[in-house]
Amino acid sequence: MAHTFRGCSLAFIFIITWLLIKAKIDACKRGDVTVKPSHVILLGSTVNISCSLKPRQGCFHYSRRNKLILYKFDRSINFHHGHSLNSQVTGLPLGTTLFVCKLACINSDEIQICGAEIFVGVAPEQPQNLSCIQKGEQGTVACTWERGRDTHLYTEYTLQLSGPKNLTWQKQCKDTYCDYLDFGINLTPESPESNFTAKVTAVNSLGSSSSLPSTFTFLDIVRPLPPWDIRIKFQKASVSRCTLYWRDEGLVLLNRLRYRPSNSRLWNMVNVTKAKGRHDLLDLKPFTEYEFQISSKLHLYKGSWSDWSESLTAQTPEEEPTGMLDVWYMKRHIDYSRQQISLFWKNLSVSEARGKILHYQVTLQELTGGKAMTQNITGHTSWTTVIPRTGNWAVAVSAANSKGSSLPTRINIMNLCEAGLLAPRQVSANSEGMDNILVTWQSPRKDPSAVQQYVVEWRELHPGGDTQVPLNWLRSPPYNVSALISENIKSYICYEIRVCALSGDQGGCSSILGNSKHKAPLSGPHINAITEEKGSILISWNSIPVQEQMGCLLHYRIYWKERDSNSQPQLCEIPYRVSQNSHPINSLQPRVTYVLWMTALTAAGESSHGNEREFCLQGEDTAALGQAPDRLAHA
Repeated sequence: MAHTFRGCSLAFIFIITWLLIKAKIDACKRGDVTVKPSHVILLGSTVNISCSLKPRQGCFHYSRRNKLILYKFDRSINFHHGHSLNSQVTGLPLGTTLFVCKLACINSDEIQICGAEIFVGVAPEQPQNLSCIQKGEQGTVACTWERGRDTHLYTEYTLQLSGPKNLTWQKQCKDTYCDYLDFGINLTPESPESNFTAKVTAVNSLGSSSSLPSTFTFLDIVRPLPPWDIRIKFQKASVSRCTLYWRDEGLVLLNRLRYRPSNSRLWNMVNVTKAKGRHDLLDLKPFTEYEFQISSKLHLYKGSWSDWSESLTAQTPEEEPTGMLDVWYMKRHIDYSRQQISLFWKNLSVSEARGKILHYQVTLQELTGGKAMTQNITGHTSWTTVIPRTGNWAVAVSAANSKGSSLPTRINIMNLCEAGLLAPRQVSANSEGMDNILVTWQSPRKDPSAVQQYVVEWRELHPGGDTQVPLNWLRSPPYNVSALISENIKSYICYEIRVCALSGDQGGCSSILGNSKHKAPLSGPHINAITEEKGSILISWNSIPVQEQMGCLLHYRIYWKERDSNSQPQLCEIPYRVSQNSHPINSLQPRVTYVLWMTALTAAGESSHGNEREFCLQGEDTAALGQAPDRLAHA
């Protein structure tokens, strides 16, 4: 079976060879094309191309009927009647140009006689920047160079390395675009100062050129492998006792370390000598994810650094929190003897928390008795309790992680608006771009120097004063009389803004409504009842849903006109107050049926009108609403 296969292979090769020879014979069986001085020429040179017919290969054996045509690729560039044609060609471009000679006879197609390829190029330039490297102590020597401009010809490169004791290594590359060769040999550190010389030579049909020799030692060209097996240890789970470990090749003398928080683009760099695979890091931050990389070098002054190692990512241990919470509060009277206290605080920054905050400890104390009344642990950033309205109360709040607690923030609970002379004056709130509100005020009438700080607080306005609505605040020094609020500000939402001036255990405050962006409300108030009282009526309505108010409401308007009348309606405009949901009208005539409706206005415009109600004022004899017509006219 093997002999049969071998015989078939030899027969196949013979057939292919015969076909190629026959194709060459068939292509030029009628004549020849010759090129002088050579098929390979220098750019800008002139070449002579001759085409001649073989005996008895012309048209009807009459030479005058033979028309020889010379084509450059598929374009005719010359012709001649006879048995031969000579043409001088100049200005050939770099690369390969194909010339074909054809015979044209009367009343017949052109016949191909023969062809030739001409290769135009340049001699190789001197190779530049020859450099050699051995990757790792067990690697092999490889060299790279810059070829210079393209020769457009087949070019062969020979790389030669000479060493001590007349040792010579040589490697060839027959790739025209060759700029890299690996000798496949390993230099050893037995004689680290021994000199080696490398040289590369480029050769083609038009000339040759050699690089300048590059001389180097073992220490010059051996680039260590990147360090591996990188790991980090924290002694006693402390960030202040951190050691980085790694493995290196045996001859490594110098290392450089770089590390950074994973969310940073800037590296911290450290150079260490004779580290032997370990180094202590003293400036890492707690509870921070870091990226570490290491590079190596064999000599302080010679050679090159290894590539950076693969990254090690590790998180440092937690430490006890260092910051103090920013705490604020709200008070609300429940009845004559009780009040509700709602405490709020902001998260510590990452650098202050130094770990994952597990919970918050809240301590409420009545100062007069000096006894801790309430202690609570919560995972939220707010806490609400009910306490007596009597007594002096203080609160302390601290944050805890796995290593300990922050210092407690202590504040005294006082009536923030009790001192009228401390109330800031001329408070205003104006839109300042998208989702920003600029709050400004004037110093209180009392000596401004008494003010220790201002607190600007804001929260979404909800009718009924819902204490569950999140509270936002910022603190401002006493010399500032403005604040730009942007945290949790949304367009088309009205905010209740309060500026508090604090002085010792006293406070004064002023409030205003504000929004960052507004437009006309989407709907008007819904009238839910009309009652008659001593010759006038009382209109009651439901508040417009918050999501339909589209900013801060400024006014309500109540419209009315006689039923079936074409006259313009009368109206009554009422300043908006959060808690108001009814208003009297005393200008209606008895025993006349009226149609009433309401609208709401923001600074951007008026809403569409709400539902319509019909009502007829019966006069003083009417005792109850049930005796008066009161119905919806429209849905």
